[in-house]
Amino acid sequence: MAATEPIRSKQELKELAEYYLRQGKIRNYALIIVGVYTALRVSDLLRLTWADVYDSEKQAFRKHVTIIEKKTGKSKTFALNKHVIGALRLCFPHRRGDFIFSNNRKDPKMLSRVQVWRIIHEAVVAVGITGKISCHSLRKTWGYHAWTSKDVSPVVIMHVYNHSSYEITRRYLGVAQDDLDKAYLEMELI
Repeated sequence: MAATEPIRSKQELKELAEYYLRQGKIRNYALIIVGVYTALRVSDLLRLTWADVYDSEKQAFRKHVTIIEKKTGKSKTFALNKHVIGALRLCFPHRRGDFIFSNNRKDPKMLSRVQVWRIIHEAVVAVGITGKISCHSLRKTWGYHAWTSKDVSPVVIMHVYNHSSYEITRRYLGVAQDDLDKAYLEMELI
């Protein structure tokens, strides 16, 4: 499990996304929103096409998307929530080519992992987020907040990540001593 960390502060996460929204860089804003709320690996995130998320016959965004994960070769279905659809709706009028996250060249192609790292890194530095934050942090962030909210079962989180055990998911999300201390210190039993 790599040293990449989730973004633990919801305020920092909000600032990260809004950094690009304020600049009018809607694609970069959508990249962060879609990355966080879908918990996709960057390789799968970058391969998303407009046809995956938008039904041109119905002229509406889909409620669910099914992809084949690049790493595992397994089918994965996930829901598009209001935040993802809102970000995609902002991007939709400016779409270029088939890929949602494409470059701005004459012949648009999907962004590279390096380009995505630069996008994330620029925003992380600009808003002052510390820690080992990378593209993969978007995926881990969803799980960390699902885990700490207590509203999502660890079994569901394990399924989203396709992990075989609770321990793998716990380590993957970086449940740290601070999180363990908080559990001890905030528990009110009597």
